Amino acid sequence: MTVLDSIILGVVEGFTEFLPISSTGHMIVVSEFLGIEQTNINKAFEVIIQFAAILAVVLTYPSKFTFKHINLWTKIIIAFLPIAAIGFLFSKQVKSMFSIEIVACMFIIGGIIFLIVEKFYKENETHTLDVEDVTYKQAIWIGFAQIFALIPGTSRAGASVIGAMLVGLNRKTSAEFSFLLAFPVMCATTAYDLLKYHNDLFVGANLINLTVGFVVSFIVGFLTIKLFLKFLEKFTFVAFGIYRIVFGVLLLIIF
Repeated sequence: MTVLDSIILGVVEGFTEFLPISSTGHMIVVSEFLGIEQTNINKAFEVIIQFAAILAVVLTYPSKFTFKHINLWTKIIIAFLPIAAIGFLFSKQVKSMFSIEIVACMFIIGGIIFLIVEKFYKENETHTLDVEDVTYKQAIWIGFAQIFALIPGTSRAGASVIGAMLVGLNRKTSAEFSFLLAFPVMCATTAYDLLKYHNDLFVGANLINLTVGFVVSFIVGFLTIKLFLKFLEKFTFVAFGIYRIVFGVLLLIIF
């Protein structure tokens, strides 16, 4: 992997992490085009720059990361537990699914689900308009929905947003809860990969690439959050559903 590769992956990760279009899926596809082999070190690199994008959430919502919001974070941790448990128990099986074919199929399936949900979703009938008002029951259901994100190409953001919309959150609140929910998910995943591969990641060229990718991902992630929230003030998730289907079909044709 070169410095240019790390910049490209940083941009892709920062832009796609918070959109319901699967950052992992895009990283796998872009790595394939760049000729980057999916070694354990490169997979760890991708996970850690994902964490960089997640840190942008802290910069966007600094007031949420205080003891004043302990009730909110209790709900977020509850929503985090299902994917943590399943991901830990079936980590080998999850990593074995990292392929272009699976990513493409999950892009298409996820896109269809988004279009179906948007077809019947009525924003004016939602009753949860702020992340602080999310109930424990809603948090649990969102957590179970997020489990599907373990399948590459599904999208963690997409799965949690769909789960949130189905239990009564409006689009903006669904996105914001998804942003905050990403924090414990990526903290756990990053900590695991750092412990496992730190001897290889923090030396020579790997360290330079990691630093560059980390910074780029953080900056692009912060800008994407701002733009995405503005987008949701006027538009729905239909465009993302269509994009997922088109992108998935193109992947199947190309590969």
